Amino acid sequence: MKSMLPELKSLPRSLARALKTALCACALAGTLAGTLVGFAYGGSSHKLPVLGDASSSLISPEMERRIGEQFLKQLHASLPTISDPILKYYISSTLADLAQHSELRDKLLEVIVIDSEDINAFAAPGGVVGINLGLMLSAEDVHEYSSVLAHELAHLSQRHFARGVEEQRAQTLPTIASLIAAIMVGVLGGGDAGIAAISASQAMSQSSQLKYSRTREQEADRVGLNTMAQANLDPNGMSRMFERMQRAYRFSRRPPEFLLTHPLSEARIADAKLQAQAYGVNRYEDSLDYALMRNRAIIHYMDTPQDAVKEYEQEVRDDPESVAARYGLAIALSRAGEHAQALAIGDALFTENPRKILYIAALGEFLIAAEKYDQAEKLLSHNLAINPDNAPLAMLYADALTKTSDFEAAEAVLARQSLVRPEDVDVWYDLAEVSGLAGNIIGVHRARAEYFALHGAYQQAIQHLEYARRLADRNNSPLVARLDQRIVDFQTALRIARS
Repeated sequence: MKSMLPELKSLPRSLARALKTALCACALAGTLAGTLVGFAYGGSSHKLPVLGDASSSLISPEMERRIGEQFLKQLHASLPTISDPILKYYISSTLADLAQHSELRDKLLEVIVIDSEDINAFAAPGGVVGINLGLMLSAEDVHEYSSVLAHELAHLSQRHFARGVEEQRAQTLPTIASLIAAIMVGVLGGGDAGIAAISASQAMSQSSQLKYSRTREQEADRVGLNTMAQANLDPNGMSRMFERMQRAYRFSRRPPEFLLTHPLSEARIADAKLQAQAYGVNRYEDSLDYALMRNRAIIHYMDTPQDAVKEYEQEVRDDPESVAARYGLAIALSRAGEHAQALAIGDALFTENPRKILYIAALGEFLIAAEKYDQAEKLLSHNLAINPDNAPLAMLYADALTKTSDFEAAEAVLARQSLVRPEDVDVWYDLAEVSGLAGNIIGVHRARAEYFALHGAYQQAIQHLEYARRLADRNNSPLVARLDQRIVDFQTALRIARS
């Protein structure tokens, strides 16, 4: 990884020191906020800044990318994440589809799904988008859910982080340092003490920052509404989601992190409603896929599978035609050990639409849980031939192969996934486990090295590569060269992290 220090040298001295201090603090604390993208831009233009404008001269897109890379590593190291390949696939796919209709120039995003019931989503420089799974618990339809994602994509497309730094370039060092520190609170739920400390440090510029924050959020709302309209999603979903959050937390002592980092007011809700009216009255369909995945998220947070079974049995009785309720019941039954009933529902859904990835993956999951590994392998391998490298199908297929002790085949599947999705920590974790079962000790150390590197733990990553280097056959020059180069890569990354 190339050092950010040369770019810092081109900044005003006080700002360069503040940024460097903030970046080091980020590496130590791992607490970038949902507002990482967002000091406000004082204007209503929704166009992207061009390369060479003031914000780009201070914080270039390349520097934003590097900040995002470090931020993502700290998130992996600090937060519990969702490993469910089906949920991850859906969330990543829907965000990628939405990005195609946004003003983002670079549509490639890094998505992290956080295992938290709290309502939160955030965007960071470099195209990093974080989503709490709890967002699905509150957003009742795809339009409400997508409104939050569209808002975060707008923060990225409008480069609010870089433009905010540009606005504050004339501030004193303490003010700028506190300003950048403020963007590091929120994701981890810093608590009252942390918020109080930051509030105190920002006292000198509180009123101006409040104005910036409101302007920033309004701009992100309006750009997000346009993204939703372009994607044929209901723009009114944004105001409905705002109202839902406001009602849910009206009497709460502490609002969700999303409201802490995205201030919500009656005026903002009214503006979202007014702006939505400009897109006219249209008929928008509900999304079955979202309903399926929302039920999957709800079950994830239920106390026991048995509770989930009771809940969805009642839903099916109330509406026997509800596909989403049947899907939820099948998941609950499978996790409660009622495999025959789960398979019956899963097979019926699959038969209704045998090309639907979400049904194929669910049926494969039910077959593995029921220890019908041969059937799972047949189903998943067939559909992988039709959908090469599909993430949930590949991960489930590797699981089925592992369960039948076909470790080398499972290792090959996961090794392929590591090339397709090199930033997915779950792929590297599973690959390390399977490589060990396959007796490939060098493979274990290489996979663990990549896993640790994605968490910013470069010293551990280097140690594992050095273990692999000692085990490698000296006559295997290509392998030795790859290991040596990767050690150099991580040593460089470590030096940058410590600088």
